[in-house]
Amino acid sequence: MLNGINHITIAVSDLERSVAFYQQRLGMGLKVTWVKGAYLEVGGQWICLSVDAAQPSRDYSHIAFDISEQQFDLFSQSLVTSGVKLWKKNKSEGDSLYLLDPDGHKLEIHVGTLTTRLQKMRNNATPDMIFYD
Repeated sequence: MLNGINHITIAVSDLERSVAFYQQRLGMGLKVTWVKGAYLEVGGQWICLSVDAAQPSRDYSHIAFDISEQQFDLFSQSLVTSGVKLWKKNKSEGDSLYLLDPDGHKLEIHVGTLTTRLQKMRNNATPDMIFYD
């Protein structure tokens, strides 16, 4: 039986540039680096950066990171001011900032939980939705 997400690995073309982005801009804790990779931590989650031919997704696939409502505006503004590229405007429940990492991987900084998302969906349910609870 699965217990949860163990870690997320992201292919990066330039390790030094990506470590700086994830550590300095996103505030992740750097744990170790080596020639072909690095481990960082955020909110108890293990993030691995692995040097490879990065091929960011062209579809909607992305990684969303949690942030408190109180910290969202200041954190988002600091990212936008630093020049990060945005890939989408928020149209969903909760505040979100959709940004690209240095290799073009799609990331999201999001305020909200599965519970708040489901409540929003229940409040705006369409005939095709089936809730399992």
